Amino acid sequence: MAKQKKQRFEGIVYSTADDFDYVESGVQAEIGTLPNNQQRLKVSLDRKARKGKIVTIVEGFIGTEDDLNDLAKKLKQKCGVGGSAKDGEILVQGDFKSKIFDLLKAEGYQVKLVGG
Repeated sequence: MAKQKKQRFEGIVYSTADDFDYVESGVQAEIGTLPNNQQRLKVSLDRKARKGKIVTIVEGFIGTEDDLNDLAKKLKQKCGVGGSAKDGEILVQGDFKSKIFDLLKAEGYQVKLVGG
């Protein structure tokens, strides 16, 4: 089998323009972190696919991964438990829905409780 040549610029065959500058579609601008008062976070509980163990989820954070990790670290330290931050959401082990809601309100975030 012959190796397939990976095309660097998809869809562009030839351009006659002297000032043509190709912009790759895969490159996106870095999203800056919004200020705390503009963030709209949702706090909920979940136990699906976790063998019945409850996890508090914070969703809706818009910003860089470093800022997300810093916020997750702060919440985990205040609750005294473990967790993780990935894909724009923070997972905190245990039922800390009301405590995290109060902590985020004190930091100036717009927070909404989701679920029963």
